[in-house]
Amino acid sequence: MRILSEAYFPELPHYYRGKVRENYDLPDGRRIIISTDRLSAFDQILTCIPYKGQVLTQTARYWFEQTRDICPNHVVSYPDPNVVVGQRLDILPVEIVVRGYLAGTTGTSILTLYKKGQREMYGITLPDGLRDNEKLPSPIITPTSKEFDGGHDEPLTPAEIVEKKLLSAEQWETLSRYALSLFARGQQIAAERGLILVDTKYEFGTDEAGQIILADEIHTPDSSRYWIAESYQQAFERGTRPESFDKDFVRAWVAERCDPYKDPIPEIPTSLIEETSRVYIRAYEAITGQSFVPDDSGETPLERLRANLASYFPERS
Repeated sequence: MRILSEAYFPELPHYYRGKVRENYDLPDGRRIIISTDRLSAFDQILTCIPYKGQVLTQTARYWFEQTRDICPNHVVSYPDPNVVVGQRLDILPVEIVVRGYLAGTTGTSILTLYKKGQREMYGITLPDGLRDNEKLPSPIITPTSKEFDGGHDEPLTPAEIVEKKLLSAEQWETLSRYALSLFARGQQIAAERGLILVDTKYEFGTDEAGQIILADEIHTPDSSRYWIAESYQQAFERGTRPESFDKDFVRAWVAERCDPYKDPIPEIPTSLIEETSRVYIRAYEAITGQSFVPDDSGETPLERLRANLASYFPERS
C-alpha cells in the first residue's frame, strides 16, 4: 500500500510535527502544511490510511475555492496533492463549531448537554421537546475555549468571549458572520449532492494587519459530520442515527479489543485499513461530486513530495 507515514525534510526550516500533519514555517511568512496518512485516536497514532492525506487536502481545497467569495482564507498554493502552502497566522483562541441539528457525542455537544436537561447553552436557549438528531430552528454557533496546552476545551458564550478578551466585540461579530455564511454555503452544496452537512468546525486566525482569515481545513470528513439525506427521515422517526460516512472502523475495532489508553494496540488487519481508505475516497467523491484520482507518481509518496517541494528548499551557495 502506498502511504505517507511521515514527511520530514531537513532542508526545510522551522519544522513542527503534529498528530497527522507536518509543518514548516518559511522565512517569508508562509507555512507548508503536509497532510500525512496517519490516523490519530486515543491520543496516539494507530495506523496509516492510504490516500487519507490527499483526500483531506483536496476536499478542503474544493471548499476553500467554493467559499472564497465569503471570507478570505489562508491558501497560497498547492504544490502537491497532500500539501497546502498557506499564509502563517496567529490562530484565534476560540474554536468555532456550527451546528444545524441536535446531534453529537462529545461532552460539549448540544445533544449531550440537552439530554442532561440543559436548555441554555453557549448563550442560546433551546426549546423543550427536541428529539435526537432533530433539525434546529436555525443553525447555531457553539464556541469553546481553544486549549493549546492539551487541556479540555470549555463551552463559552459570546458575552464571555468578549469579557475574557479572547476576542473583541468586532472580531466576534465578523467571525460569527463568516462562520454562519460558510455553513449555509456548505449545507446548500451538500444538499445538491444528496448530503446533509450536520455540523462542522472552523479555525480562524489573523494576519499581520489584524484581518480575520479562515485557516486549517473546511468541511472535510474529519472536521464535519455529514448524513446521507435520503436516510434521514426514516432514521429520525425510528430514533436512530442517520447513515453517514463511518470512518471509525479502526477506532471501534481497537476499542473492542483493548483499553487503548492503557494497553498495547493490537495489530490492525490490512482489510480494515483498506476499507477505511475506501470510505475516505467515497466521502471525497460524494462531497465534491468529483472522481478521486490518486497521485501515484514517484517511487514513493515521500519521493514525490520531495520533488514537488524542491523549489522551497534553500539554495546552497
